[in-house]
Amino acid sequence: MNRNLTMELIRWKDKKPRKPLVLRGARQVGKTYTLKMFGEAAFPHCHYFNFEEDERLGKIFEKDLRPERILTELQFYRNNAIDKGNDLLILDEIQRCPRALTSLKYFTEEMPELALCAAGSLLGVCFGSESFPVGKVTFLDLMPMTFEEFLAGTGSSRLTELLSGCDLSTPLPETAHIQLWEMWKHYLVVGGLPEVVNAYAARRDNLYEAMQAVRKTQRDLLETYIADIAKHSGKTSALHIERLWRNVPEQLALTQDGSAPKFKFRDSLPGIRGYERIAGPLDWLENAKLVVRVSIVNSIGMPLSSRRAENRFKLYFFDTGLLGAMGGILPRTILEYGFGAYQGYVAENFVAQELVASGIVSLYAWQGKTAEVEFVVESAGGIMPLEVKSGRVTQSKSLGVFEQKFHPTNSYVLSARNIARGNMRNYVPVYAAGCLSRNLAANARCS
Repeated sequence: MNRNLTMELIRWKDKKPRKPLVLRGARQVGKTYTLKMFGEAAFPHCHYFNFEEDERLGKIFEKDLRPERILTELQFYRNNAIDKGNDLLILDEIQRCPRALTSLKYFTEEMPELALCAAGSLLGVCFGSESFPVGKVTFLDLMPMTFEEFLAGTGSSRLTELLSGCDLSTPLPETAHIQLWEMWKHYLVVGGLPEVVNAYAARRDNLYEAMQAVRKTQRDLLETYIADIAKHSGKTSALHIERLWRNVPEQLALTQDGSAPKFKFRDSLPGIRGYERIAGPLDWLENAKLVVRVSIVNSIGMPLSSRRAENRFKLYFFDTGLLGAMGGILPRTILEYGFGAYQGYVAENFVAQELVASGIVSLYAWQGKTAEVEFVVESAGGIMPLEVKSGRVTQSKSLGVFEQKFHPTNSYVLSARNIARGNMRNYVPVYAAGCLSRNLAANARCS
């Protein structure tokens, strides 16, 4: 399954001078597969080392961190020559060997000709006391597969081409719009974890069997994530982190109007109240990239970061498929798209996931006294409100309040409706949320 990030990897390869690259992301998002496929396609030889598979690898970095010695040891370890001017070296699960992470600094300084990639799942919580090579590496983040990548990975090539080339200025062919809408509902159940997508793709001719396989795979993966929490956070912290993670879909399911609510600290952890008491577990989940935080602002101005408060936010799952699995939403309920209050927050979770994957790192929501807008996004053209509607009804009192108060140059309604444009308000199919970042950039260039 090809990933859009591959283009970023190619640009990194061609850049001179080039620093070692660190690919970050939650477990099971496809980091190893992506790097291996890139190495096989773009280099004469790709040399792969995994610190989790063989703990002996870590001993190579114990004596010192001199790149020449390390490279020589790695060649003897694998009994293969490594051409430092032409080959790719991959160090996987690097969080298991903090000194290997530190060594990247010296590879930058003493062996810049070597193409070196590292990957890790819990780098934000596992590198311990070792010196992190700040300023000496290039970072890339891999998220779960986007809707566009899901279409490509499941054989919907024409729909993929249509969506990837969409500039949100012209309505899509109605037949294609209907097909994309149906596939989007499938994506809401499946999500973007490659193992789950593969389970769906292998059985998609029988939708019932496909969805059964999807939910089983997701349940197995949830156990893997919970085991990771226990392994890497200590017994007491693990209980709090796991409980907080499970509480995210629980709180989303309590919504009354279909829109995700402000996260409530009370009862998110038994016997613990207040933001300060949950800040540690929440930071762990964010650093492990298992949740997406959307800060709530009450006023608008750039930068939005200056308007945020640490203790006012919404929380979403990093993968909409796992959200449904942990929340106990039946696939049939989503496929029929009659899931009542569910449809609002599930659609919002999808939009949050797509925006982050498209490169919008910091997400915000706006709340006034009697109105709220699900997402507000900074761009070169100013601050743009994004209202998410779970069906075809696109009237929005809250968005009208925002427009009258802050006068954005453009606003967006994401819904079941096909593309349509007005003087200021733009209507975008919710499945095309991933197209918004490039569209915002285009609008900025034209303004």
